Amino acid sequence: MNPDPIASEALTQTSRKKSPSRRQFLTLAAASAGALALPACTTVNSPSVGPAESEPATDTSYLSMYRAKPEEDFPIPAVDLTKVDKRFYRQLVDDPTGERPGTVVVDTRSYFLYLVRPNGKAMRYGVGLGRQGFTWSGEGVIQWKQRWPKWTPPAEMIARQPELARYSAENGGQPPGLDNPLGARALYIFQNGEDTLYRLHGTPEFWTIGKAVSSGCVRLMNQDIIDLYGRVATPTPIIVRSGRGMVG
Repeated sequence: MNPDPIASEALTQTSRKKSPSRRQFLTLAAASAGALALPACTTVNSPSVGPAESEPATDTSYLSMYRAKPEEDFPIPAVDLTKVDKRFYRQLVDDPTGERPGTVVVDTRSYFLYLVRPNGKAMRYGVGLGRQGFTWSGEGVIQWKQRWPKWTPPAEMIARQPELARYSAENGGQPPGLDNPLGARALYIFQNGEDTLYRLHGTPEFWTIGKAVSSGCVRLMNQDIIDLYGRVATPTPIIVRSGRGMVG
């Protein structure tokens, strides 16, 4: 895919900045599996923290936005918006990041992902975060993206959960589908040409948006990751930070 001119301009500017120390990278035992081996972007049922559930959505535009998607390779059910706080619905907002148009910014403190647009605007998405989502920070590049990706648990996760061995790299990973931890789409983050094992990905577990869960990277509702996937070219610059540098 040819790079989006807006994203390419932002990438050029991003590349001039000093790259963060490699100590900021998430170190996974599965790194030896290479750029196609996926991280522990999965959900383990455990207590989570986050905002209270919202009141039922009354805006029909949101009901349409989060409708069922039977046209997908694996039909996606509608989101029960009563289980998602309203502030995490996808919406166009005034840009609080101060970054160049085309940049993706993940604010791990507020559980928001921004795609910066022209004229001082940004498309904002709610996200859920796991351990990996909090661990990695800095600047990188969305270098690759995939529809309905496979998921390959890293060796250290398989050591903790031997039942996942059937999804190892040697066994070809977990096939795509509604129960795949990476959901309907995945965007792969690189830095200095190397896979960080950090992902933006979909999830059918919409009730985890705006919350911290036990495992995973940065998850969006499947309807939102599909929307973001369609808006983001490769390469696209991405910044992950904990609220710092926000101008709004």
